[in-house]
Amino acid sequence: MNQFQKGLLFAVIQVLLVSSLGAKFLWDRETSPRGWALLEGYDPDLPIRGRYINISLSVKADAVFRPSEGPAPFAGYARENVELRVDKGRIIAVPADRSTGLTLSAPRLRDGEILATLSPPVVYFLPEHAADPLRGHAMGTLFLEVTLPERGPPRPIRFGTKVGGEIVPLGTE
Repeated sequence: MNQFQKGLLFAVIQVLLVSSLGAKFLWDRETSPRGWALLEGYDPDLPIRGRYINISLSVKADAVFRPSEGPAPFAGYARENVELRVDKGRIIAVPADRSTGLTLSAPRLRDGEILATLSPPVVYFLPEHAADPLRGHAMGTLFLEVTLPERGPPRPIRFGTKVGGEIVPLGTE
């Protein structure tokens, strides 16, 4: 086998590896549950970030944090090992028996629901010439549809906003 053939074989192997990762993400998107989570904040001005934005998600955490009777508003400030599930199209957190790497913090009441901030934040890639969909929308009105893979953090799909009590993907309202 000469140098050209070795180089060609190496290139084919690299293409197969990258393609298999893309195929896995597509498979997860089609087979995993998906739902909407409220956007809490994002990082628009980090000079080295390129076209990525870090997005903190607020998820419904009624099953994790329960109001307490004491001076603190909730019976806990941080909770590790939570699992994410979809309930009526929204992402909710439930206590997990196994280590998941997902953490909730900063529980608060909003519209009768206990919401908490999910950690780690979700990273969203913006194409080079695409407009930032977060500009011009007030925080607390934007949602992110995510896929919940079997393991790991949620994977972002698209942005949406609440219109008339329903979450509508941006660009279709």
